[in-house]
Amino acid sequence: MAESDDKWEGRWDRVKGKAREHFGRLTDDEVEETAGKRQNMLGKIQEKYGETKEKAEEMLKDFERKHL
Repeated sequence: MAESDDKWEGRWDRVKGKAREHFGRLTDDEVEETAGKRQNMLGKIQEKYGETKEKAEEMLKDFERKHL
């Protein structure tokens, strides 16, 4: 498991509210469905924002810099 995956899971309860705010197109249920798994969140961002994997990765890294 990558270090950022560990950060997601370890800090999930604290940051999931911030994830809801940061990624406004995701519903509360969709954020909960990711269960603190980084790859799951990446997939949800890609799906809801209609972005490429690379762009979704950039968006997620921006979130991580601010909140993890």
